[in-house]
Amino acid sequence: MKLINAKQELLNYIFILVGSFSLAFGVVGFLAPNKIATGGTAGLAIVLHYLTNLPTGTLLALINIPLLAVSVKYLGKYFAIKTIITIILMGVFIDLLAEIIRLPALSNQPLLATLYGGVLIGIGLGLIFKGGASAGGGTIIAKIITSKTSMKTGTVILILDAIVVVLSGVVFKSIELALWSMISIFAASKLIDTILTGRQSEKIVHISSAKNLSELSTIIDESLHISGTIVKGSDLALSENKDIIFVVVPNNRLNTLKNLVFAYDNKAKMIVMEATEMLGPAKK
Repeated sequence: MKLINAKQELLNYIFILVGSFSLAFGVVGFLAPNKIATGGTAGLAIVLHYLTNLPTGTLLALINIPLLAVSVKYLGKYFAIKTIITIILMGVFIDLLAEIIRLPALSNQPLLATLYGGVLIGIGLGLIFKGGASAGGGTIIAKIITSKTSMKTGTVILILDAIVVVLSGVVFKSIELALWSMISIFAASKLIDTILTGRQSEKIVHISSAKNLSELSTIIDESLHISGTIVKGSDLALSENKDIIFVVVPNNRLNTLKNLVFAYDNKAKMIVMEATEMLGPAKK
């Protein structure tokens, strides 16, 4: 058991290392040279770099010092230690690429810089979260909120980062740059959720019918070879039985399922939802 935990912890720190470099590469190679601010403290560091001419990585570390105290109070010392390591790595990688290697801008086209910068930062943040750490700033706040609510990490960060983008628009005196920054943050938020929950190709479907659901479930099983559950229940007045079939179906079989259900009962009801995270094996 200890060996398994040690291997998992090693993997977590690899995620943090790779994620920190990916974020730094996105900032130095695409966003900062084009004055496109990402969200959170990284975006703030980019803005302050142009105001003070101090190294971006150093500013990133300095901004996060007071926020680390908050992370200790709400999320524990172990999380804070990992976050400190992450912030140091990000600061070192950013200054290494920008000040020592002097990595040139990989694109001066705003669209390419925005999208590729956002993708790299999204991958970086997603890996950092997967490693059980935070990149500081807004991500610490996002960790606190997502630990206490059902909101997605990417959604929380998107809201918080909008504030940073507005500030960048004011400092750089360009609404266009602020709009590019919003696109970059949106791309990053999607990559974060994809890495954390995986790119799901399944839908959750609830089916109700006045007809015999046992017969319908047999048809579904024989035709699609997917497993499911019949949930026994009643209507709100407790006067009529209302059973529901609950199944998880791949996207490419959803239309076939719909045709089967309505061929069996054209008055049946289907509710289709996203399966944002799937754990355990699925029967195909």
